[in-house]
Amino acid sequence: MAPSVIPTSVNPDIQKERDAASFSSEEFAAWWSGGEEKLKFNRDVREYLQKDMDVEEVQQLHNKSHEEIYEASSKWAILAAKKLQRLQKERNPGGNDYWPTLYDNQVMWGLIPGGNPFGVMYVMLVKALQAQCTPEQYEEFGKRIENFEVCGTYAQTELGHGTYLRGLETRADFDQNTDEFVLNTPKISSYKWWPGGLGHSSNHCMLMAQLYIDNKPKGPHMFYVQVRDEESHEPLPGIHIGDIGKKMGFIGVNNGFLGLKNVRIPRTRMLMRHAQVNADGSYVSSPANVLTYFAMVRTRCVIAWNNAVMLAIGATIATRYSAVRRQSPINPKEPEPQIMDHVTQQMKLFPEIATSVAYRLASAHLWNLYDITLGDISNGKYERLPELHSLSCALKVNCSSDSTIGVERLRLACGGHGYLSSSNMCHVYVNATAACTYEGENTVLLLQIGRFLMKSWRAALSGAPLAPTVRYLAEVQKKPEFGSWTGTWENMVHAMQFAAAKKTALAFKSLSNRLSRGETEETAANHTGIELAQAAELHGRAFVFSSFADEVTGPKAKTRSAALNRVLENLLELYVVKESLNHMANFLRFINLTDTDLTRLQDRLETVLTKLRPDAVAIVDGFDFSDVQLNSTLGSFDGNAYERIFDAAMKNPMNQKSVPKSFHEHLKPFMKSNI
Repeated sequence: MAPSVIPTSVNPDIQKERDAASFSSEEFAAWWSGGEEKLKFNRDVREYLQKDMDVEEVQQLHNKSHEEIYEASSKWAILAAKKLQRLQKERNPGGNDYWPTLYDNQVMWGLIPGGNPFGVMYVMLVKALQAQCTPEQYEEFGKRIENFEVCGTYAQTELGHGTYLRGLETRADFDQNTDEFVLNTPKISSYKWWPGGLGHSSNHCMLMAQLYIDNKPKGPHMFYVQVRDEESHEPLPGIHIGDIGKKMGFIGVNNGFLGLKNVRIPRTRMLMRHAQVNADGSYVSSPANVLTYFAMVRTRCVIAWNNAVMLAIGATIATRYSAVRRQSPINPKEPEPQIMDHVTQQMKLFPEIATSVAYRLASAHLWNLYDITLGDISNGKYERLPELHSLSCALKVNCSSDSTIGVERLRLACGGHGYLSSSNMCHVYVNATAACTYEGENTVLLLQIGRFLMKSWRAALSGAPLAPTVRYLAEVQKKPEFGSWTGTWENMVHAMQFAAAKKTALAFKSLSNRLSRGETEETAANHTGIELAQAAELHGRAFVFSSFADEVTGPKAKTRSAALNRVLENLLELYVVKESLNHMANFLRFINLTDTDLTRLQDRLETVLTKLRPDAVAIVDGFDFSDVQLNSTLGSFDGNAYERIFDAAMKNPMNQKSVPKSFHEHLKPFMKSNI
C-alpha cells in the first residue's frame, strides 16, 4: 500500500478563515453542546472511544462485502461497548452515566460507520421496556437487555404493514388452558421486516402483535419473545429469522425478518404496565391507547435531533471543502477564488448551516415537552400525549425531509468530488433519507398531524382550551386579518403561524363540505389529504420559527457574548428569510405583501449571506465533529482535501495490483480473438 501523502500542516486557506472569524468557535461549540461541562464531557468520552482505533480499517468499509460490513460493524460495536464499560468503572463505578446511556449517543458517531447492529436496542427497546413493563417484568427480563446480558430489538413493522399499526397481521392468541400466548405470522406479509439487529444480532425481541382472546381482537399489544438460543444462537423452534439484505444505507445494522409458527410464550411475557390479560382470560384495557406506541414517539424525537446533526455533518464537510477549493475567477484577470466567495455557493452552504441549527433548537424544545409529558404519564395524566405525538411527527417529517434535501444540495456543492464514496456525503445522505420512512412514513405522519389540527380547529371554534403549540389557531380565529407586514422576526414568526392557521381553516372547510355532501369521515379525510398535509407541514415550520426566535432573542441571549449573539442572529435572519421566500405562495395567499416587501426580503437574503461569509468555517468548527466522525476526505479539520482524496485512491484495494485479474481472464482474450 502506498505511503500517505497527507501533509502535517493545515491548509493556509482554511486557517485564514479561522483567523478572520468574528467570534469564538469554542464558545459556539459550548452553546451547541449544551454548556462547557457537557462539551468537555463529550470530548473526553469521544477521545477515549477513538483511542487505539484502526482508522484505516474504518475508511475501507465501503470496499467490503455485505457480510464483511456486518461482521466489522458487530466487532466495532462490541469494542465500543467494552470501552464504555471500562470508562464507567474508571470514572463512575456503580453508576450508569456512561453505560448504557451513551451507547447510541452522538459521541459514538463515526466509530461504527456502517451502523450499529445493537443501536435499536438502546434507542428504542430499553426505553420501551421501561415504559411498558411492570416493575417485576423489568427486573425479570428488562434489566438483562439494559446490561447487555442478552441482545434484542424492537419488532413492529411487517413486510405488508408499516405505519398503519392497526393493520398488523402477527397474532397473539391467548390459550387459557396453558396460560400462554400462541404467536403466529399467518402469511408472508405478516413477517416482521426491518427491525435493526433482528437478522443475526438479537436473541430476544419486543414484538407487536394483535391480541386475541377467545378469537376476539383486542388491538395491538407488546410481547417479549426469545428468538434464538442464548448459547448456540440458533433459532428456536417455530422461528424463521434472517437478514433482509443490503440496503442504501445503514449497511451494518443487520435489519432482519422474523416469521413465527405456533411459538408459545408465558402469559407474563405480555408487557402489562398499562393493559393486562389475567389468567382467567379477562382483559383490562390501557388508560390511553397511544401508550402502546409511546416508544415510537420517543424515537421520532431522536430522529429529529439526529437528522439535524446529519445536516450539520454535511454542512461541515461542504463548507470546509469550499474554503480550500479554488475555481472559476469572478474577475477574469484575478486568480481563481475560494469557491465560497461565489454567492451562489454561499446559497448552497449557509442556509443548510442555519437549518441544522434551527432543527437542533426545535428538537431541544421537543425533548422538553417529552420530559414534561413523561412526568405527567407517571402521575396518571395523559392530556398532553396528543400534542407530543403531533409535534414529534411534525419535526420528524420536516427535519428528515429538509436534511435529506439539504445534504444532497451540500453534496452537489462539492462538485464531482462529492460523488466519491470517500467524501462520505453519499453515506450521510442515505442515512438522512432513511428517516423519511422509518418510524412512520412522512406522508402518513403528515395526515396524522392534519387530524390533530382538525380536532384543534373544532376545539377552537367551540372555545375549548388548546394545547400550547396550537393556540395560535384560536388567535387567528379571533383576528382573521394578518395586519401589517413589517418584516421583523416576530412578524415573520406570526406570518408562518398565520399561514399555517389559514391552511388549517381551508382544510377544515374542504373536509366539512365533503362531509355535508354525505362522504364518510374517512373518505372525506382521504379526499382532503393534500390540504391536510400542507397545513401539517406549515404547522411544523411555525414551531421551528418560534423555537429559533425564542432562543436567539429571549433571555438566554444575556448569557452569551455579543459576538456569538451576532452570529446566531445572522443564522436566524437567514433561516426565516429563506423559508419565508420558499413558502411565499402561502404567504401571498393570506397576507398582503407588496413588490417592495419581496425586494427587501431578497436584499436581506443577499446581505446576510455576506455577513456570514467570514464566519462560516468557524461555525462548522463549532459543531465540533472529529475527523473520525466526519470520515471524509473533503471535510477534515486540516483542509488538505486533495491529498486525502489521492491517499484514499491509492489505498483502494483495486490499486494494490497493477493489472486486474479480469484483464487476463476476459479483456486480453477478447482483444486477441479477432472478432
